[in-house]
Amino acid sequence: MKPGIYLAHKAVGQTSFSLVQRFMEQVRLSGLRRDKLPVCHGGTLDPFAEGLLLLLAGQATRLMDLLHPIPKTYLAEIAWGAETDNGDSLGQMTKPSKPLELTEAQLEAALPQFLGWTDQIPPATSNKRVGGERAYRKAHRGEEVVLPPSRVYLHSARWLAHDLPRASTVELITGGGYYVRSLARDLGRVTGAFGHLTKLRRTAIGPWRDPAGLPWGEPVRGVQLFPWCPSVEVTEKELARLRAGQGIAPRESSAPSWQLPEGFPEPGAPIRALLDGFIVAMLREREGGLFGEPVLRGPL
Repeated sequence: MKPGIYLAHKAVGQTSFSLVQRFMEQVRLSGLRRDKLPVCHGGTLDPFAEGLLLLLAGQATRLMDLLHPIPKTYLAEIAWGAETDNGDSLGQMTKPSKPLELTEAQLEAALPQFLGWTDQIPPATSNKRVGGERAYRKAHRGEEVVLPPSRVYLHSARWLAHDLPRASTVELITGGGYYVRSLARDLGRVTGAFGHLTKLRRTAIGPWRDPAGLPWGEPVRGVQLFPWCPSVEVTEKELARLRAGQGIAPRESSAPSWQLPEGFPEPGAPIRALLDGFIVAMLREREGGLFGEPVLRGPL
């Protein structure tokens, strides 16, 4: 068991944390103390959803925030005819529609208004905090939950298939914090059909694809990690300066090896500091030098 990012497939019905627990058990069985290889996931998936879940181990856990602004790709099936309180098929129906006469042309016309930056109201059963408590906990107790809109980004959306008036399938590329359940709700409202998700699969996060049920293997490490970041080579002496909180001389960085989709918002990525092919720090330029933000305790 090594530090890095492991590509895991979350099945329908599993929780994201249950995969973290399984991984931690493997850490224990390998003879490592859990505090020597901490583990977290890099973005939750709802229990009804499936697909790619990133497990961050060791020093990779300190770089979790770098995953938030990069693209996520989803396949979603929307059932027309009813809205549910949580936006998916596990919720209680709240708004049944009248007999449907939904057309492909209506759906094609409705989708573009959700592209780009928009204000989206999260589902009441989301992971957002309300008064210091997760919204879904309040909702499950039957309390009324009113969440403020969040600024979210939808890069692209295209319909893949229709079985009208029953259901449609859409492919999405989103930024971080996007709720596909809310999109299904909002599309249902603007068309008058009402809708909720029946299937959701995350097929990719940045350059990494869903392993589709295969067990996790070797972790992503070294130059394969965070390939949307530029890079510079550093020496052992420079690494010592960084660990002492000092800056190193700026120099030209190499371009990222993986490019964001054209037009996708710039994530403000730091510079990878590489030593012997491994990441030893993330660098930001300030005060005329490059400073570690953070400097890692061991190479990734």
